Amino acid sequence: MKVLIVEDNKELAQSMDAYLQSEGYLCEIASDFISAEEKIGLYAYDCILIDISLPDGSGLDLVEILKKSKSRSGIIIISAKGSVDDRVAGLELGSDDYLPKPFHLSELSARMKALIRRKNFEGNTEIKIEDLFIDPTSQVVKINNKDLVLTRKEYDLLLYFVMNKNRVVTKNSIAEHLWGDDMDQADEFDFIYTHIKNLRKKITEKGGKDRLETVYGMGYKFSVQ
Repeated sequence: MKVLIVEDNKELAQSMDAYLQSEGYLCEIASDFISAEEKIGLYAYDCILIDISLPDGSGLDLVEILKKSKSRSGIIIISAKGSVDDRVAGLELGSDDYLPKPFHLSELSARMKALIRRKNFEGNTEIKIEDLFIDPTSQVVKINNKDLVLTRKEYDLLLYFVMNKNRVVTKNSIAEHLWGDDMDQADEFDFIYTHIKNLRKKITEKGGKDRLETVYGMGYKFSVQ
C-alpha cells in the first residue's frame, strides 16, 4: 500500500513514516503544499494523510484538487485544528476521515486500514477469489487453503492486482506502486518481469489459477470472472 504523508512537522512526519513502514506501507513525505501538489499530480496513492496547516498553503486546497481530478486515493485529514468548521469543511470537500492531533500512531494505522478496506475491498476484512484467500490485516495469503509464502514485493504486487482486478495496469503504475520515489533505481522494468514471473510460479505450484494476463504494449490485467 502506497501512502503520502503531507506534514510540515519533520519529527511527526518521520515518526509516522517509520511506524507505517513497519506496518508494511510504502511511504513518501511532502513537507509543504507545493511538493504535495506535485506528488499528487504525478503519482497515485492508496491513502493520503493531509495536515491542514502547511507553510505555503492549506491542506483543504489539496483535498479539493484531489477530488477535482477524480483521485481514487483515500484521504485522512490530520490536523491540530480541532474546530467543527475545519472538520465539516474537510468532509464536505471529500475527505474520508479526520484525525485531530495529537493522536496515537496505532489509531492512525487502524483508521487507514478501515478506509482502505472500504474503498478497495468493499469493507471486507478478508479477500476471497475462488482458490485465492488474502487477509490484508495479517498479510496471510493462501491458495486452495495452502499457505503461499511471498516476499514483501510479491505480496504488494498481488494486492495491487487484486485492488485493480479486471483493469489494465501499466508497467509505470506498477513501478510507482512498488518503489515510490525510488523507482528510478530500478533497472528499467526487469524487476517487474521478475516479480510477476515468481508470483505466477508460486501460485501455480500450489495448484492455483494464473489470472495474470499480459496486455501487450500496455501492461497487465488480473482477470476475475
